[in-house]
Amino acid sequence: MKKLIRFGENVPGYNIPVMNEREVRAAAGILFLFTYTALMAIIFKGYFPLIKYVITAFLTDFIIRIFINPRFAPTLILGRLIVKNQTPEYVGAAQKRFAWIIGVVLAATMFILMVVVNSYSPISGIICLFCLIFLFFESVFGICLGCKFYSIFYKEKAQYCPGEICEVKDRQPIQKVSGSQLLILLGFIVFIVLLVVFFQESFNIKPFDLFGLESHSQTK
Repeated sequence: MKKLIRFGENVPGYNIPVMNEREVRAAAGILFLFTYTALMAIIFKGYFPLIKYVITAFLTDFIIRIFINPRFAPTLILGRLIVKNQTPEYVGAAQKRFAWIIGVVLAATMFILMVVVNSYSPISGIICLFCLIFLFFESVFGICLGCKFYSIFYKEKAQYCPGEICEVKDRQPIQKVSGSQLLILLGFIVFIVLLVVFFQESFNIKPFDLFGLESHSQTK
């Protein structure tokens, strides 16, 4: 039973249970895609059933991760299948567990508000936004925001963080950002702002059907 119900994997060379960050990021990307799609369905169509399915699946997946075993969580299984040919990147399981407990709390709150009570409010909207931000940072940047709070609540230092960010070290030359690069970034932001200011009216014009396919289909 202990082999079934546990958190993290024992890997030779690591003195604590670890997880494969690559499959964790893949799973976060999957959850982000479905949550974002459900949110867009609400914003543009006023369609709520999809978000209820997503919340229920989200909560179920995280309950399996925390209370049974992450290796049996459906999204992590799918993530493992997706990245199975990539070299594993091992990270400490303890901080992941803490981050996912936050996920369970957020998902459970959403489940009660939107599925059980069948309501929507700024509270559920804010929680959904937080979930999207957490998932986006995990999947795109490899930054576990929930893990950042681990050291605040626990005295021991987190071990084996993604990208070795737990270790204090100097950045390598390829990681450093020069002044000219910052100026380019600033110039690009200014460029985007100017586009919005001077071309908003022309950009808002609906494009015409270049090949007339839409009008052709309407005449049938």
